[in-house]
Amino acid sequence: MKRVSTYQPNYDMQYYLRRRNNEMSRVQNQIGSQSRITNLRDDPIAAAHSVRYKSAVDRLSQFDQNAAMVLDEGRIAESYLKSANDILHQVRELAVKGANDTLNKDDKRMIGGEIDQLLKELVEIANARGPDGTSFFAGDRTMSPAYRVIQGSLDGGRSYGVTDVEYIGTITPPKAEVGSGNYIQAGFSGNNLFWAEQQQLFSGRDASSYTLTEDSLVRIDNEYVKLSAGDNIHAIIAKINDSAAAVKASLDPVENSLVLSTTSPHQLWLEDVGDGRVLKDLGVIAEIGKAPYNLARGASLSGGSLFDMVMNLRDSLLKGDTIEIGGSALKGISMAQDNLIETMSGLGSRDERLQLIRQRIAQEKPEIVNRDSQENDVDLAEAITDLTALEQSHKAALQTAGKILQPTLLDFLR
Repeated sequence: MKRVSTYQPNYDMQYYLRRRNNEMSRVQNQIGSQSRITNLRDDPIAAAHSVRYKSAVDRLSQFDQNAAMVLDEGRIAESYLKSANDILHQVRELAVKGANDTLNKDDKRMIGGEIDQLLKELVEIANARGPDGTSFFAGDRTMSPAYRVIQGSLDGGRSYGVTDVEYIGTITPPKAEVGSGNYIQAGFSGNNLFWAEQQQLFSGRDASSYTLTEDSLVRIDNEYVKLSAGDNIHAIIAKINDSAAAVKASLDPVENSLVLSTTSPHQLWLEDVGDGRVLKDLGVIAEIGKAPYNLARGASLSGGSLFDMVMNLRDSLLKGDTIEIGGSALKGISMAQDNLIETMSGLGSRDERLQLIRQRIAQEKPEIVNRDSQENDVDLAEAITDLTALEQSHKAALQTAGKILQPTLLDFLR
């Protein structure tokens, strides 16, 4: 039951005036923010949809930034690879020139010195960094150089130069997300890119009677191969061949040792995972050391990098070995150049894919923004009309209150 007292009309009038003020404030906030949802309670379902749409727009913006970054870095990296290809072409011409028997040893030694300088420039390219200081060709170890250079005496101590170039990056290239669960390679692994020959590894132990005693896991290149207890060497070979690794395993018919051969030019990367000892027991890798320089002492490995081919050519020129210059040294340079050109051709297709991704994002973002606008934006014409109506009713209420609630002497004495 409502209590009626002298002050009740005054209380009621104040209550309804405050409610109208709140309504006017709400409409004014909507007009000011151009959004009809200032609090979640205004429209919970529309607010939930708006949050999802805004999140989708933010994700698409990030995907677009990632794609643009990969595009820009890929084009810079491509310019370095073109420079490397030009240098290899120059090295090839010098090799053809040096294979001429009309040149004496001093002339060939001078050509070898020129190739040594080109070799140093190739190493600089392989250790190239982007504008932000990250390495292009070190895999996902982007804050360190890709290659370590070892220098020593050349040509029987007559000169000093590069004697070895070791890859110290990783085999896993960095990736960037350009869609929900959609990743694209954002960098390169130097031990694939700057390689010339397919590698072949012969272990130093007889594996004909080998049987695995417990479940194990081995990593070959960037693929993991699961092996089970009871697997003999033939089962191990079959599982390696069935994996996605660009490596084929076989058993040497003479020594009965495990043979691993790459199916594309790259450096073998072999590891026992966890407490497993399969590759160690088979004489493939050593007890200590990290891939790729962890091969067992009795194992033999063939197949070199781009730098090995250039160093071989340089050393042959310094020695004046015409047969070697025009034979395996020149062949190695050609193989290194072919592998580099193949990688460069893949960059073009990746560039096109990234452009298509950015075009799709540019078309998708306005549609989502439009949906968010339909859920969230205020109808200004309707809001202004409502505000005008509220202001007029508020004025009328104040005028009515002024006539009904006449002031008395007591109001002034309080």
